Amino acid sequence: SYLGRHAFRLQPRHNRPMKTAWVLLMVLTAPLAAQRMAEKVDKATLDGWMKELSNWGRWGAKDQMGAVNLITPVVRKRAAALVKEGFSVSLSRDTDSVRAVDNSRPFEQKMLSTGMDPDPMFAMDTYTMSFHGASLTHFDALSHMVYQGKIYNGYRQEEINGSGAHQLAVDAYKNGFFSRGILMDIPRLKGVDYLELSTPIYPEDLEAWEKQAGIKVGPGDIVFIRTGRWARRAAKGPWNTDKASAGLHVSCARWFQQRDIAMLGSDAHAELMPSPVAGVPYPVHQLLLVAMGVPMLDNCDLEPLGEAAAKRKRWEFLLTAAPLAVPLGTGSPLNPIATF
Repeated sequence: SYLGRHAFRLQPRHNRPMKTAWVLLMVLTAPLAAQRMAEKVDKATLDGWMKELSNWGRWGAKDQMGAVNLITPVVRKRAAALVKEGFSVSLSRDTDSVRAVDNSRPFEQKMLSTGMDPDPMFAMDTYTMSFHGASLTHFDALSHMVYQGKIYNGYRQEEINGSGAHQLAVDAYKNGFFSRGILMDIPRLKGVDYLELSTPIYPEDLEAWEKQAGIKVGPGDIVFIRTGRWARRAAKGPWNTDKASAGLHVSCARWFQQRDIAMLGSDAHAELMPSPVAGVPYPVHQLLLVAMGVPMLDNCDLEPLGEAAAKRKRWEFLLTAAPLAVPLGTGSPLNPIATF
């Protein structure tokens, strides 16, 4: 602000000092300007981005996998080379059977046979869950969201009916995911244990983390965004994550498209809540799932991973995961594994 008020005083005689002063002014204020522009994204802008960022047809008219196509054999071999010590950590949160404001449909386990039965041979149980929620760690397939009557790659919403998803179902990924994973620990970047509710994460935060961590997100990467959701929940209790959440500002979707990521994971649903786009409740999901074909991993427990990565000062790792092979499913619970 001082430079802005006094810029003309720095250039009394020659064009070079004037030009230098204004270049410096632009450099200093560019992040703030970008943030102000990002804050003004409206539905019309978002609709434009749906076309601008679209990957429809990029991998063929009948493509079922979207950006996961970027996880090529070369990418997998490079990811395998990241394993130096063989230490693994799960990114899955334990199933939660306790009803709460962020767990309205708790996981249920029912025993069918136990050691208490007469002459038991096998112990058996059934699981009941509604995984598309705010508690279970799960995978969103590309059939999970509809925009203006379409899902990813231009398939009609009618392809999803009472029997399930007849296009873009989760079984397209039954061979699993094997790629470089990157943790972007935004609370650590900002020197806090967790982000407070409704704290936005902007593209400049992602770039600041890259610089601090000494990494650069690239094609085929599976990126995880830590907001500290589970650390905050442990400290302050549960809250409705659909009403208030730290998360990605919608402008980050363009950044991810430029980097050509394969998948995005987070410790909640990745969305900034309340939504910064009036009338659009889940703009990040809309851009990633529908336009870009980038599947999402929700409700990952990134606390153990954050500790393991910080201890090693390594923010990249081999990421492996596999959803259930449900032929008509719109997603699946899963257990992602990071191996250092």
